[in-house]
Amino acid sequence: MALAPEDLPEPDRIEGAPHPRETTTLIGHAAAQAEFLGNFNAGRLHHGWLISGPRGVGKATLAWKIARFLLATPENDGGMFAPPPPDSLDISPDHPVARRMAALSEGRLFLLRRGKNSTGTGLSADIRVDEVRQMKSFFSLSAADGGRRVAIIDSADEMNPGAANALLKLLEEPPAGVTLLLVSHQPFRLLPTIRSRCRELRLTTLPPEPLAAALAQAGADVADRDVAALAELAGGSVGQALQLGTLEGLTHYRSLIALMATLPRLDRPRALALAELGAGRGNEPRFDLLVTLIDLLLARLARAGTLGHCPPEACPGEAALIARLAPTPTAARIWADLAQSLGLRARRGKAVNLDPAALLLDMILKIDETAALLAQR
Repeated sequence: MALAPEDLPEPDRIEGAPHPRETTTLIGHAAAQAEFLGNFNAGRLHHGWLISGPRGVGKATLAWKIARFLLATPENDGGMFAPPPPDSLDISPDHPVARRMAALSEGRLFLLRRGKNSTGTGLSADIRVDEVRQMKSFFSLSAADGGRRVAIIDSADEMNPGAANALLKLLEEPPAGVTLLLVSHQPFRLLPTIRSRCRELRLTTLPPEPLAAALAQAGADVADRDVAALAELAGGSVGQALQLGTLEGLTHYRSLIALMATLPRLDRPRALALAELGAGRGNEPRFDLLVTLIDLLLARLARAGTLGHCPPEACPGEAALIARLAPTPTAARIWADLAQSLGLRARRGKAVNLDPAALLLDMILKIDETAALLAQR
C-alpha cells in the first residue's frame, strides 16, 4: 500500500534524535564555521560547498545552520547604512526564516534527499535524476524577493550516476544567487568533477566532552558512566553514539565481547541467542545495530593490531580480547580483510529477505573460523 508523503520516514534523520533542522546549536567544528563566515564576509561566497566527514559528526546540522544564515542575513548593498559584517552564523530560532525552515515551508530552500520508491511503499535506495531535475526547475524560477536561494543535498553519496551527472551540470553553470550545500560521508565516492567544483568544509569527530554535550542537547538519556564508553565505541560520532545509546548498544556490545571471549571454541548456544536478537518483525533496527557492532569490533581489532596497542576499553574485557586476537600486523590485515566483506554481505542478504538470525550467525561463525586459523599460526 502506497504511503502518503507525510508518512514516509525522513532519510536524513537519525532515529531517536532531533532532525538537523531542529538543532540550532552546533557543538564543535568552530574552524569550519569560521572558514565559511570568513569567505562570506570577504565576498567569496562560492556556489558549491562540500561538507564532508564521518557519519554522524554534525555535517547536516552545519548545512542547515549555513542555510538559515544565508536566507536570514540581508544582502549588503555596500551603502553607508549597511549593517556591520556578521561575526557568527547563529540565527535566532524565533527568526521568521528559522521558523519556516523548521516547518519545511521556506520558499527559497530546496531539500534534496531520497524520495519515494517506485511503488510508493517506502524510500528509494538512492537519489534519482528526476529529483535533481526538480531542483534545477526550482532554481529556474525567479526568487520571490530576488535574494539568495539554497539547496541542501543530504547526502550527496546517495545520488545514482544519472543524478550525479545532473548535479554536475548545475555546479558547472550555477544560477545566480544559488548556494548548494552537499553533505557527504564518503566524498571519495563522488565524481572528481563534483568535488573540484566545490569548496570543502571537512568536519572531524568529537572528543568525549563535546560529544557528551551534543548527546545531552539531543535529549539522549545516557548515564555519565557510559558517555566515555559511547564516545570510544562510536569513534567520536554523535550520530553513532545516539544510535548505540537509543538501542542499548553498549549492553549488546558487552554481550558480543563476552561471546567473542570464547573464541576459538565458540559458545554456540550463546551465539544462537545473540543472533536471534535480530530476528523477527520489527527487529530490523536491532539487526542493523548488531551488524554495526560486529563491524566496529573488527575495525578495532584491525586498528589495534596495526598500531601495536589496544584502544581505551569500551567495555570490561575488551582490551584482553583484542590483545589476544590481534597481536600482530599480520593478524590486523586478516581482520581488516574480513571487515571489508562481512557486514556488507549481511546487509545485502537482509535486503533480499534472507533470515536475519542466519545472517548474524554466519558473521559470528566466520569470525570464529578466522580466530581458529590465527590460533594455529
